[in-house]
Parts: sequence; C-alpha cells; structure tokens
Amino acid sequence: MTAEYKVNGDVAVITLKNPPVNGLSYATRLGISKGLDQALEDANVKAVVITGEGKAFCGGADITEFGTANAGKQPGLHPIMRTIELFPKPVVAAIHSVVMGGGLELALSCHYRVVAPGTQVALPEVKLGLLPGAGGTQRLPRVLGVEAAVNMIVNGSIVPSEVLAKAPGQKLFDKLTATAASLMDEATAFAREAAAKPGPYPMVRDLPCKHPQGEAYFGFAEQMVGGMAKNLPAPMNNLLAVKAATTSATFDEGMRRERELFEQLMASPESRALRHLFFAERAAAKIPDVPSDTPVREIKSVGVIGAGTMGGGITMNFLNVGIPVSILETKQEALDKGLATIRKNYEAQVKKGKLKPEVYEQRMALLTPTLDYAALKDVDLVIEAVFEDLGVKETVFKKLDEVCKPGAILASNTSTLDVNKIADFTKRPQDVVGLHFFSPANVMKLLEVVRGDKTGKDVLATVMKLGKTIKKTAVVSGVCDGFIGNRMVAKYSAQAHLMMEEGATPQQVDKAIEKFGFAMGPFRMGDLAGGDIGWAIRKRRIAEGLLPNVPSIADKVCELGRFGQKTSAGFYDYAPGQRDPIPSAVVGQIIDDYRKEHGITPRKISDDEIVQRLVFALVNEGARILEEGIASKSSDIDMIYLTGYGFPMFRGGPMHYAGEVGLYNVQEAMKRFARNPKADPKFWEPAPLIQKLVAEGKTFS
Repeated sequence: MTAEYKVNGDVAVITLKNPPVNGLSYATRLGISKGLDQALEDANVKAVVITGEGKAFCGGADITEFGTANAGKQPGLHPIMRTIELFPKPVVAAIHSVVMGGGLELALSCHYRVVAPGTQVALPEVKLGLLPGAGGTQRLPRVLGVEAAVNMIVNGSIVPSEVLAKAPGQKLFDKLTATAASLMDEATAFAREAAAKPGPYPMVRDLPCKHPQGEAYFGFAEQMVGGMAKNLPAPMNNLLAVKAATTSATFDEGMRRERELFEQLMASPESRALRHLFFAERAAAKIPDVPSDTPVREIKSVGVIGAGTMGGGITMNFLNVGIPVSILETKQEALDKGLATIRKNYEAQVKKGKLKPEVYEQRMALLTPTLDYAALKDVDLVIEAVFEDLGVKETVFKKLDEVCKPGAILASNTSTLDVNKIADFTKRPQDVVGLHFFSPANVMKLLEVVRGDKTGKDVLATVMKLGKTIKKTAVVSGVCDGFIGNRMVAKYSAQAHLMMEEGATPQQVDKAIEKFGFAMGPFRMGDLAGGDIGWAIRKRRIAEGLLPNVPSIADKVCELGRFGQKTSAGFYDYAPGQRDPIPSAVVGQIIDDYRKEHGITPRKISDDEIVQRLVFALVNEGARILEEGIASKSSDIDMIYLTGYGFPMFRGGPMHYAGEVGLYNVQEAMKRFARNPKADPKFWEPAPLIQKLVAEGKTFS
C-alpha cells in the first residue's frame, strides 16, 4: 500500500506515499480506504488528517493506470470521497506543495482544508482532453464562485494557494498556515478544534451554486470557448459541466452530467491524442541504453559561435536560466548586430510587462561578446551556430578542439549534416553531439539531440538534463541526412511541390493542411525559414547524388532572389515589415511556365488528397526511420512534429494519427497515390514496418 496510517494522540494521520506526486493509484486508494476504516474503529481517534509525503499533497489520478484493470478496481475515488463526506469524525486535508486534479477533488471531499503557502493548485485535466471526473466541476464553483472556477477549470491554470486563500468569499481553504513547516502542527490543532464541536461536519456538496446572471454569463462563455478551442472538445465540455453545477436540481444530478461529459471526452480521438502527448513527452527523456543514474557533467558556462538569428536565440535560452554565455563572431559588425537583436528581443518582453527591467539587465550581464576563440577555453559546453556547410563546420571544430578544455562538450546546431563527420574533425569524438535548435530558438520548444556513433553516454545524459533546464523538449535522433525532423519534412515538402506542379497552388496546399490543424503550411513554412536554406540543402544533395539534377519551381523562385520573408518575397509576396502572405502573380507565372515547359496539364486536386499525401509521406518516412533505429520509438517522432513542426496537438503527431486512421487505410491510400501518373511508385511503396504491422493488425504504439 502507498498510504501510511499513524495516530498522533487522538488524531489519525493518513499520509499518501506514492512518489513523485502521490498519484491516486489503486494501492494509494486502498491505503486511504483502510486508514479510514482504522480511524473509524478506534474510539480514541477523534479526527483524521490526510496529507501527502514529499513534494506534493497529491498530483491527481495515476495516469499510468488509464486503460488498465487497476483504473476501475475498487475502491474507486468516488466511493472514498463519499466515505469521507459522511465520516462521523472530522476529516481535514493538510495540503502543501502541489494539489492538482484528483488530489484537489479528494481535498474538496474533506470537511476542512488547511493549506501551506506556496502550494500550486489546479484542475488541469483539460490539458489531457478530459475534465475533472470526480466532482471537480461540481465542487470547485461551490467554494470559489462560478466565474473563478470556470477560469481555473477551462484553462487548467495553476493558481498559488495565497491568491485563492485571500479571494473574497472563498470557502476552498479554511486556513492558510503561517509557514509550510508548520502545516502538520496547525492542521492537527485545527482537527482537534473541529472534533470538539458536534457533527455532522460540513460538506462542499451542500453549498449553493448559482450565478446571478447565469444564462447571460454562460451564453457569453460558450461563445468565447467555442471560438478559442474549435478543434478541442474538452474546454467546452468542462464549461458545460460547471454550467450543470448551477442548473441541476440536485448535486447528484450535476454529478451525473459531469460523468456523461467525462465519458464523451474519454472516448474522443482528441483526448487520446493529448494523453499520448503526455506519455510521449515523458518517454522522450528515456534513452534505452543510457540509465537514469548515468553521471552527468556540470554545465556552469556556455560558449555560442555565431551571433546570427540562431546563435542569438540559442544564447537567450541559457541567459534565461542564469547560465553565463560567451558569444563569438568573426567580425565586430556581426557581433554588434547580434547583441542588438538579443537586446531588442528582451526589450520587447519588458515593454509587454513579461520581463522586469532589472531581470533583463541581470541576463545581459551574463553575456560576454568576443572575437577571440581563446575566450572559450574554460566553458563547459560550446554550441556552434554557423553556416550550414561541412567545410565551415570543419574549421570551427578543429579550432574548438585546440582551445577548449578537456571534458568540454562540443555541440553542433546543424540541421542536416553528418554529426559523425563533424566529430571526426576533433580528437575527442566522444564529446561531440548535435544540438539542433529550431527557429526562433528562444521560443520553439523542440531540441533535437543528435547522437553520434561515438557520443559518450554521459554527454547524452548531460545534454538531456540541460534541455530540461532550458525548458526544451529534448528528443534523441541517430545520425542520417536531416535526422528525424528534416528527413521527414523533405518527403512532406516533395509532395507539396509535386502537387503544385500537378495543379494545386501554394495557397491551396497551405490552406488545406492548415485546416487539418497545422500551424503553417509547407510554402509559408519555407518562406519563414528562408528559401535560400532549402536551396543550399537541395544543391548539396544533388552534388552528393541524393537528388536528381532537375531544376524545380522552388529553384526558379530562389534564382529570382525570392528567399521568403527576409526578402519580402518567396512563394508569397510580403508587405515590408509584415508577415501576412499575399498570393504572388510572379510565382503564379513561374508555375504556369514550368507546367508548359514540362507538358503538364493541370488537374483539380482535392483538399483531402493534399492532406493525405502530405501526412502519409511523413508517416512512411517515419516508419523507415524507426526501422533503421534513427528513432528509438514512434512517440519520439510524434514529439518532434508536435513541438517543432506545427503538427496539430489534437491529432497526436503523424505516427499516432496513422494509428487513429488505421495503418491498413494508410497503406491502401499509398497504393492509390502510387498509381498517379506523376507519382514515383517507389516513393509510395509502404515501408516494410507498415506492411508488417498491417499484417499483424497492430499500430506503431
């Protein structure tokens, strides 16, 4: 059992002991239930205190039990909560550190709640595509008021205990303790005082729940939530459940409505996708052959080579968490420009009130600009962010090998190049790793960690830990051209350009995939990243024999100096200083001329075909990446696409989405696309892994 029962004089204390957040697993629920039975049978016990050991009161349901036999095993949370409500002795929740989800619902079933300052309070189920299914939507509005409860529940936001304890009219907390250390003493004293009074003891369910302008308020709220969460049913279901708390004739009727809305969400593909994301993010941190106790190197200072867009963005990540950075450029003008951009980014945050001026100055004080490699001799980690050319990388890494101290980690921000070749430019390949940040590097959450053949396990463990420190989702990739993300996106982009040749326009392709849920279509994404980058990669791949030397529409666009937003012209036109894409007559003419030159009669392409060809191109290449061991699990591929490429969260990533569609259906679609007169049948040959899984009736997961 993961709940401990002890008696302190005349007060029984039930302590949840299920680290790290005391999740309400079957064993924990059983321990609470047995503890209540013991307290009931002991005539000397006058009151009960429920608390949690370690760094949480209770973080909620044990999500690892979802879909398992233990999830429905009795005692369930609902019966335990009802037992607490009807308990003949007062039950006090002694809350500290973290109280979320089912943990907050458990506390709301107690007669009284004593809370320590600094406690994080939330009902975050909406972030898993669910709603609080143990009465959270019915009880929280009774103790906080309808509008405050709606804001917490629909947004899943975390609110400090001090804020809630001081809210006018709140009945959530009966006492805010003086300090966190005094919680148990104060809660025990409170329980004894409560026991001195006759029962029955107060139940949240008995409190009234009304809004003075309920119809108007919920009408407005439904419009707002419907507009903001159109692809996600959970926010609306959460709102409707709270509404039921205000309109139901009885508490139990409201609970029945909550259960109905919860079950709708539990069965929804959107919730399955968000739950998959929850597990995938945690699984990404686990590398099969690198144990969790692998020693890590200390990173107290960082060097960044290159003060351009990427180098500046990378630098900000470390300054933001208090790690000093030495940033190196070859020319003073480039260095000054890079520093000015960093300052401008921080000043924009100050202007918006997101950053205090003194914090901005503290961060800038951690930054040392330099033109001399010798300034990097004592740093613990160096990240190069120079031009994507192997010859340039060779010069940089040979110099780093000379000047950096033994044990320093040498990292490349390359997006496509061979990390093994880069490592071999040094005499310490075990210290070399790829750290592929995504632009803008100070905003984008993904960090693709590229593991070379000789990269040390301690280096991997160190950079994975560091990724967490700088608030990135770090995902490991093996070495291949483009790694996981860009190798797959090359196939996605190839289909986008092929459909443009066949009859679609760039705006039709972009609009179709954006309607599917992507943040940005392939042509808008190319314009944002810079057409010159893709052009340089295509030239390299042609030179290496990886692509045929056939001029494309994209090449013709680049030959005109149309490199995207940076030149105010790419596949779209852009007004100076604006990011809104404008359909381009110039590009329209290039497309028409290309079709005539190659004897292509344009055909009508449906939005469904656009979406399927783009997404299934990703899926097929993802399957090959899994076969080759470049990715260790399909969920890592999903994490890369969800956090770095704008794949819609509510669809769970390309590999998860393929499972939702059914791999048999994906395979049949590929066979259909292979019959297209313009298609390369080899491109659409289903990966052996897909064929195998279809034959076995399985999915990637």
